[in-house]
Amino acid sequence: METTQQAEQADHQAAAERRRRELLEAADRVVLREGPKASMNAIAAEAGITKPILYRHFGDKAGLYQALAVRHTDALLDSLRAALDAPTERRRRVEATLDTYLAAIEARPQVYRFLMHPAEDSHAGERGFDVGLHSAPLLRRLGEELAQVVAERVDLGPGGEQLARIWGHGIVGMMHAAGDWWLGERPCGRAELVSGLTDLLWGRLSTAGDRADGPGF
Repeated sequence: METTQQAEQADHQAAAERRRRELLEAADRVVLREGPKASMNAIAAEAGITKPILYRHFGDKAGLYQALAVRHTDALLDSLRAALDAPTERRRRVEATLDTYLAAIEARPQVYRFLMHPAEDSHAGERGFDVGLHSAPLLRRLGEELAQVVAERVDLGPGGEQLARIWGHGIVGMMHAAGDWWLGERPCGRAELVSGLTDLLWGRLSTAGDRADGPGF
């Protein structure tokens, strides 16, 4: 009896996760079209459900935002890790990591704007949605992930763990600010921006040794 109940619970959980994934894919399609102006009404219509059902899954637009942020941040982190672990020399890996981030926001600018910029004409029923309240943790997560990568790979001497966190958050802040400016104005090509940012970062990173117990960088 207990085994049957456990199997039913597992089936129910799998169905709920599948449905949530389908709703996030519908939300992605709307965000790709409308960017920060994407509304819960439009997302519910895209998914073929009513807005109350959408609220049942995510609570409100902030809950939906958080789910989308996790989805896209996970994918971005996987790509950044792959660039950082590429079998090439260190400067090329730095360039590849910067380029991976910029290519991601360039390929899906509406998704980026939804995650990082509020709509100027928010829908009346969705006022009070504070993008900054949610985007800050996203950037902090990226900073901590990058700090861990640096700490594992680069020998920064005494106090290296703290310095790795400084570098991690500083690099993410730089990528975010420079990428936001570049995406909005397009003052130069992506390759030129990558080269300029790499020159800025290269300083001590060019002379620091690899950690003896790490995978190398």
